[in-house]
Amino acid sequence: MTTNLVKAKLIALEGAAPDIEFMFNPTQLDFSRQFTVNKEGAARTDKGLPKVSFAYPEPCSLTISNIILDTYEAGSSVLTHIKNFEKAVSFAESGSGAKKRPPVYIFTWGAQQYLRCFVKTLNYSLTMFLPDGTPVRAKVSLTLEEVDESFSQPSMSTPTSVNRTGGGRSSK
Repeated sequence: MTTNLVKAKLIALEGAAPDIEFMFNPTQLDFSRQFTVNKEGAARTDKGLPKVSFAYPEPCSLTISNIILDTYEAGSSVLTHIKNFEKAVSFAESGSGAKKRPPVYIFTWGAQQYLRCFVKTLNYSLTMFLPDGTPVRAKVSLTLEEVDESFSQPSMSTPTSVNRTGGGRSSK
């Protein structure tokens, strides 16, 4: 029995951003969730601890570290693959940046849709070079932050599911 390798992807839900398919699948997905807590000034409990009230849950964050990009065998620059990741965080460079929003993605891997999100942080290191200085290997780390459907601009139709067979988007 052979199993086809399924690549992890960030599937863009808006037309301006490209889908991002990982060259190599992650080895670990780190999820984080926390609550915002309001501490009541000088109010203390009988044990001397500050009185707190639970305000609201923060969005879920997903950190994916050490994503490998490698173009050594092709002999081409790995920077062309990094550009898709950069587009996810440099969305406000053109036009009226104040009114723009980051692209929204669904992070998927196989049949699992993990998170409707935007790329909050991008870090990468170039780790291998050809003799002429062309970078051919990189390690990328991402922090993705959850967003709900209301994050999309009101004038846009909001896709709600991902077509697994074609990798494209489908709307309501």
